[in-house]
Amino acid sequence: MKIIELTITLEHVKPTVIRIVEVPLGIRLDRLHLTIQAAMGWENAHLYMFMAAGSRWGVPDPDFGGDELPASESTLEDVLGSTNMKTLRYLYDFGDDWMHRIEAGEISDAVSGDLYPKLTEVIGQCPPEDVGGTPGYEAFLEAMADTKHPEHKNVKDWYGDIFDPNNPETDKLKLDVLKLAKK
Repeated sequence: MKIIELTITLEHVKPTVIRIVEVPLGIRLDRLHLTIQAAMGWENAHLYMFMAAGSRWGVPDPDFGGDELPASESTLEDVLGSTNMKTLRYLYDFGDDWMHRIEAGEISDAVSGDLYPKLTEVIGQCPPEDVGGTPGYEAFLEAMADTKHPEHKNVKDWYGDIFDPNNPETDKLKLDVLKLAKK
């Protein structure tokens, strides 16, 4: 089995949020979506779409339709081969519009005994679900960081805890990705 390293960067947020995963080259895009969800810490509560070279893959919206190709019928290997691209885009949550850049890296043979997908590097805490996209996240961080901010109590109550954008729950994220490998 061939394995590919992917660097996934959540765009337009500070501090930087990056995940590096190793996945089978032949992974279906719907499974890659689940891998990204687990690696980032998203809750898989919204629609998604992969994009490359003018093509789109996802789950057709039941209310509005769309021209996306089914993610369940396309593999990462097919997409990389047919588009000749080394970079894909992954959009999660069509309301908050979380855009991720996925950079294809080294392809290698699977290591005997290792399970894939595998999360190998975690940088930065992912924004909470439904925070309002990039502008909402910036406002959220500002209010969380300042105990005198008029919205501090509200956002802390909404989130339910202290939020440190520089301190991701690396062990939990790695375990969540590992659980996908066992399926």
